[in-house]
Amino acid sequence: MFRLMVSSFTWLGVYFRSRNNLGLEILALRQQVGVLKRQNPRPRLSRWDRLFWVLLRRLWSRWTEVLMVVKPESAVKWHRAGFRLYWRFVSRQAERGRPRTDEEIRKLIHGMAAENPTWGAPRIHGELLKLGLEISERTVSRYLARVDRHRDAGKRWRIFLHNHREAIAAMDFFTVPTATFRVLYCFFVMAHARRRILHFNATPYPTSSWIVQQLRETFPEETAAEYVILDRDAKFDRQVTEMLKAMGSRPTRTSYRSPWQNGTAERWIGSCRRELLDHVIVLNEAHLRRLLRDYINYYHEDRTHDWLDKDTPDRRPVEQRCRHRSQVLALPRVGGLHHRYMWRQAA
Repeated sequence: MFRLMVSSFTWLGVYFRSRNNLGLEILALRQQVGVLKRQNPRPRLSRWDRLFWVLLRRLWSRWTEVLMVVKPESAVKWHRAGFRLYWRFVSRQAERGRPRTDEEIRKLIHGMAAENPTWGAPRIHGELLKLGLEISERTVSRYLARVDRHRDAGKRWRIFLHNHREAIAAMDFFTVPTATFRVLYCFFVMAHARRRILHFNATPYPTSSWIVQQLRETFPEETAAEYVILDRDAKFDRQVTEMLKAMGSRPTRTSYRSPWQNGTAERWIGSCRRELLDHVIVLNEAHLRRLLRDYINYYHEDRTHDWLDKDTPDRRPVEQRCRHRSQVLALPRVGGLHHRYMWRQAA
């Protein structure tokens, strides 16, 4: 700023000097500028230096003839940058355009869209009008376009499972390594209503014919569930789906790479691994069947489930304490990996 003031006073003093002195002074200054430019071809200019050249460009048409330190394009670029800064500052002084929708209404639109995946702008707009909120349907459509509705498929799937849990069964495979490095395939069918395991078996060679036989043992005499969820495993081929249809079921396949759509079966596999298979070494098929039979009995009769309000699939009764001196008795389950607790009256 000080340099700019000095330059301004120097400019005023020019009018009181002779033309001969001014010419010689200009020549001397140009020679010094040329020396400095050879030593530093690209000098760094301060903000005030740039402001000086922007103002000089507006006041003097021949400003490009005396430029030696900077290029004319640079001065033009600085002027345009100042133009953008000026109008950006002016536009922030007052709000422009249509009034912004209240945040409460925006959250309400997003909430309605999340809670009702099948609703569009007309339906949500109608609900807002019934609440006494004045807003146009076009505005509702604009905010709905910003809502990510790809997650709605998962919510609709969960609603489907919840509404049809009494009529849904799920089936799946999981592998178990043996002590001799063989791989056994464990097949199971699970009912969604009370999380009961309807059938299980193990084999080293799972084929579609073997699966069909397991389905016959699972659903004898036309007792098949209305919906049977299965993934896209190649073992569940057309022969398996045709057998399910012949039993009166509607086979429903999950999407590609979407194990969460068969989450009930996947969670049971995880529980079986954490609570049993991670603690034993399976010897053969007979050993695996015995272990799974013990675990499934424990799973049905003794193990409580969060989804069943801390009850068991077989509805384990609540034991009442008869006397104050009663003691808690621990009954081992699954070879001592788990226990069931009950009251024992003291002698």
